[in-house]
Amino acid sequence: MAGPSPAEQLRAEASCPVCLELFQDPVSIPCGHSFCRGCIERCWESSRGSFSCPRCRNAAPERSLRPNRELGHVADIARGLLPAAPGTLCGRHREPLQLFCREDRALLCLVCGRSWLHRLHRVVPAEEAAQEYKEQIQSCLQALKEEREKYLESRKSGAPRNLYLDKTRSEGQRMVREFQELQRFLEEQERLLLVQLGDLDRAIGRAQDEALAKVSEELSQLDTLIWEMEGKFQQPPSHFLQDIRQLLDSCEMMKFQPPAEISSDLERSLEDFVQRNILVRGTLRRCQGAGRDRGTSILPGSPLTLLYPAADVTLDPSTAHPHLHLSEDGKEARGQLVPRDVPDHPERFDFEPCVLAQRGFSSGRHFWEVEVGQGGVWALGLVRESARRRGPLSLTPKEGVWALEAFHSLTSPRANLRLHPPPRRLRVSLDYEGRRVAFFGAGDDIPILEYTRAAFNGERVLPWFKIGMGARLLEVTRSPRCEDRAVAGQVMSPLDWVGFGFSLRICP
Repeated sequence: MAGPSPAEQLRAEASCPVCLELFQDPVSIPCGHSFCRGCIERCWESSRGSFSCPRCRNAAPERSLRPNRELGHVADIARGLLPAAPGTLCGRHREPLQLFCREDRALLCLVCGRSWLHRLHRVVPAEEAAQEYKEQIQSCLQALKEEREKYLESRKSGAPRNLYLDKTRSEGQRMVREFQELQRFLEEQERLLLVQLGDLDRAIGRAQDEALAKVSEELSQLDTLIWEMEGKFQQPPSHFLQDIRQLLDSCEMMKFQPPAEISSDLERSLEDFVQRNILVRGTLRRCQGAGRDRGTSILPGSPLTLLYPAADVTLDPSTAHPHLHLSEDGKEARGQLVPRDVPDHPERFDFEPCVLAQRGFSSGRHFWEVEVGQGGVWALGLVRESARRRGPLSLTPKEGVWALEAFHSLTSPRANLRLHPPPRRLRVSLDYEGRRVAFFGAGDDIPILEYTRAAFNGERVLPWFKIGMGARLLEVTRSPRCEDRAVAGQVMSPLDWVGFGFSLRICP
């Protein structure tokens, strides 16, 4: 069998051991081996402190690249001696492919470039086109590397995973510590809640594992594309420009998609568990304040009232509809046929018989209680400060209104809550950071109606009341059930406990 020809031997000696192509700007490293400058710089791109030779693996303490001009001349001679590679000649005219058509994105020979098929096209030298496309590919390559860093950072940090799993575990630990202080009759409740928390923890873990697996899969695809592009980048123009459209399309398709956090159902389950744990902590504090005697009954009222401060609600006359009459102290309102002579300004409701409270909320938890009469037109709840006041008001969460109207939810479509019998006293509770608005029967822990993930949009929200003709709001007197109560070692007065609420009833 004949050995390699002298031309083939020359090509082998003048080829880079990394890209296996003839040297481009060859440089030598301390061990004596030579490489294309671009190849060795990419090999050392991620090295820190030690730079090893890709051929002999000897390490150098610093990046030292010495230009090897003699080897570059040898590579140039080899290029001139070697026959043209397959695909570098025009298949029709057997002429070198020296031109490039921008419209067709195809290599041409000189004869094709002068033909009628391309007479109206922009035809440029292949070297010029290759340089332009190399700049585009270089930009795409840089963008892909940045996308790769995002994937790596996402996989490394695992922020969504840690955030939710840490939250479940911390709540579980806190719950265990607090259940240890209860009497033996709470042990079964502790076990059940731990089981639920474990199920939730595993569900979140599975969801996050799936998200992490997807990130790893996308990262693998991105690494493969980067490897293919880096190899393509070193090819001569005749090879480099082939399939250039497909290569650019692949670059545009690979965009970083942030991993999805847990589903809304899991997030709601987690928040429900946190709220349930808050109730447990409130009950424990009440028991500690009243003593540990098992014969002592739980104090009346909901644990939520210990955790949601009672709000002092006073009506704002500057927002009241002209058909609403307010008392001087802002604690009473009634509907009337004859409109009041009041200034017409943007803050006032001019169509709906509504009124707002003077004080709004932009953080924290709050509650207030309302007594409602039987029959009549009434509604109560919360609105964003920017909610519409001129003309008809769409009473839906989309328009910034979270309310209850005569035991109907103001959603789209409306829902009849079908309460038998309907409660006479209602409690409205707001958890601003938790994005929740809930309506309870006074003393109940289970909401009649609850709005979750309310879009407050960082705005202040205000208590809102709608009063039909003949109805009026009255200040609530101190309730007999509001005796002094001990909370975490502090005594609250009846006024602090109840705050000022309002009752809504139909006038005779």
